[in-house]
Amino acid sequence: MFSGIVEEMATVVAIKKYGENVDFTLKCSFVDELKIDQSVAHNGVCLTVVSIENGTYVVTAMKETLDRSNLGKLEVGSRVNVERSMLMNGRLDGHIVQGHVDQTATCIEMEDADGSTYFTFQYASDKEMTQRGYFTVDKGSVTVNGVSLTVCEPTNDTFKVAIIPYTREHTNFADIQVGTVVNLEFDILGKYIARLQSLR
Repeated sequence: MFSGIVEEMATVVAIKKYGENVDFTLKCSFVDELKIDQSVAHNGVCLTVVSIENGTYVVTAMKETLDRSNLGKLEVGSRVNVERSMLMNGRLDGHIVQGHVDQTATCIEMEDADGSTYFTFQYASDKEMTQRGYFTVDKGSVTVNGVSLTVCEPTNDTFKVAIIPYTREHTNFADIQVGTVVNLEFDILGKYIARLQSLR
């Protein structure tokens, strides 16, 4: 489980494909603190550390993960938001994030907000997905590339988020432009409520 508070950006240093799986080798400041089998969120995707060597670590993404996320678009040199799993004795500064990306979205607009920046994202939506809790609500929470954010001005298939300069500087929001594909995880509380409604 994660909080959506990104620790830093890791850099992809190697990509190896085998079958339908992909191994990503990454480098970041806390590699020496990692352990094999530890969970780390990468752009919001929970992946298991399978190898640690020479100041880098390796995680494996399977086809399901690559199909639902933007990880298949990563290249050597790409910057990835990373967060280690939450300590149970710590504060929950963001919201409950599982690291189970639901789908991708595309940035369709960026606008200056007198120092901050509004990003508008659009995602595929239909009645069935909405009934499963894949939607946003005003002032609710959403995870974009692993970053816990507050929703503004949601529609059936779009929403805005306001990004302060600190977040833009310390996450890969610095790399997002119109047309960039990002990972979304909708709020788990909304999913449970939607599921309960469907069972009535």
